[in-house]
Amino acid sequence: MSGTSEGPTPAADLDRSAVTDSDHSTYHRVFAAAPLAMAVVDGDGLVVSANAAFGDLLGTDPDALSGRVAADLVDLASDARTWHAYRELLRGRQARLRCTRRLKHPEGHSVWVQVTAAPLAGGGPGVLLSVADISPRRELQARLRHLQMHDPVTRLPNRTLFFERLSTALEAESYEQSGTGRIGLCYLDLDGFKAVNDTLGHRVGDRLLAAVAERLTRVADEAGYARAGTPLVARLGGDEFALLVEDSTGTEQLADLAESALKALEEPFDLAGQRLSLTASIGVVERHAAGTTATGLMQAADTTLYWAKADGKARWTLFDPERNAHRMTRQALSSALRPAIERGEFALEYQPLVGMEDGRLSGVEALVRWNHPQFGTLTPNRFIGLAEEDGSIVQLGRWALATACRQARRWQLDHPGEPPIFVSVNVAVRQVWDSDLVADVAETLAETGLAPHLLQLELTESAVMGSGGRPLQALQALSDMGVRIAIDDFGTGYSNLAYLSRLPVKVLKLDGSFVRGFQYEEATKGVPPNPADEVIVEAMIQLAHRLGLTVTAECVETSAQATRLRRIGCDTGQGWLYSRPVPPDRISELLGEQSYAVGKP
Repeated sequence: MSGTSEGPTPAADLDRSAVTDSDHSTYHRVFAAAPLAMAVVDGDGLVVSANAAFGDLLGTDPDALSGRVAADLVDLASDARTWHAYRELLRGRQARLRCTRRLKHPEGHSVWVQVTAAPLAGGGPGVLLSVADISPRRELQARLRHLQMHDPVTRLPNRTLFFERLSTALEAESYEQSGTGRIGLCYLDLDGFKAVNDTLGHRVGDRLLAAVAERLTRVADEAGYARAGTPLVARLGGDEFALLVEDSTGTEQLADLAESALKALEEPFDLAGQRLSLTASIGVVERHAAGTTATGLMQAADTTLYWAKADGKARWTLFDPERNAHRMTRQALSSALRPAIERGEFALEYQPLVGMEDGRLSGVEALVRWNHPQFGTLTPNRFIGLAEEDGSIVQLGRWALATACRQARRWQLDHPGEPPIFVSVNVAVRQVWDSDLVADVAETLAETGLAPHLLQLELTESAVMGSGGRPLQALQALSDMGVRIAIDDFGTGYSNLAYLSRLPVKVLKLDGSFVRGFQYEEATKGVPPNPADEVIVEAMIQLAHRLGLTVTAECVETSAQATRLRRIGCDTGQGWLYSRPVPPDRISELLGEQSYAVGKP
């Protein structure tokens, strides 16, 4: 027969039972006296017992907590993720839960606590809640964060906090659920603040920054009274401030805010006996938050602030997409100039220079073109200024000189029966300063075999008239070599005629603005000619001839202009009447023709 006996309990079991009862008693005493707030919770989530520390933390008698829903006492149901984890813990499916909560004490103050929930020892149903008061630590963290996120001089939010707020405002959930879905920024820089620091010292400078911060804060507060939210005022560093408008209503709101900021700073500042006046420049950007990044918004604001400074300071300027596109194109071209020269993206076209008396092709002007892979063919006005700024004009000019001379020599060899034509090449004054132009020209003529008198170098009037020292020596050396020197756009600069007689110049090229007054004959379209233009041009031609110079008229577009220019003694014409700038092959074809016979009676 099988079965079990009901004899006395084994000694081992009695000992274990005694130990367990003793441990339970010890555990209960420790639980009750522990400084850490604790509560035992059953499988249904109700408090079985709570110690004195738990009652003190919640401001109530611990015995009164028995039977209460533990999750309500420590706010475990306030977010779905924590609530789900807590329920899994009660069911024995999760090992531990830890979270931070802010509890309201009956006396009115808040208590930050860290709640930890873990299964009871022995594997029985229920959990042990332990709640630690972390309010002092949170307060210390808050003070440290405030110090980290605020500027010590102005006590405004600093760059870090500003970008934190900006990034949050640009998150989709921030603007999709409510608000206008737009964002605005006023980026402000104090005009002349460096002079204050340099002359009066950093202590006065810091006081001025603090005073500026107070006025900008007042402006933001006043703007916030009439709106749903107050703009955030931040110091981004140095003398730069920002006013961030979340849920902006349009450019008008930002313009009003910028105008208010400028007016607020107009009043003089009284700083410990120092009376200071200053102005500010503001870049204003307002746009849809969707698709906008913090970096993109700040770049636009920085660009617009630069425009405000460049336009004269003491003003606000609104971001202009077209102006920015032009600026970006300019930057793209500038950065690509040197590599483009090395890659051979440049080419020369040639515009004929025609004798006014016989109509024959006497020379050509070499005009550089940039065959840009993205923007297409670009004319010199798009990139020459950039090349002069960054110095690449030296490399580009050297290439243009060699290419033009080589081509002129090739025309001469291909058409031995025709009088050789000269080639005119534009030279920037920086080429004279930053390179040995005389040596470059001599080397190029030697390599190509082109005679010096078949090369003409064109410099602008303002560059030539102010020449002295090295530039003047270079021009004289080139002239002595036999190279012709021409003044381009003559009549638009600072014409010092007495100085002109001492320059090694052979040709004056009259600016096209004078020739345009010659456009119509008296009977054409009922528009009379401008007699002043003809008088001025005739006087300049006579003066040039008296000085032994020849004159070329630019922008000749009609036969009427050509006729009148020839009548008053102009030597050479250039313009669309004769030809637009053309490739070298077209010049070869023209050389095969006997005469243009254009503009002749």
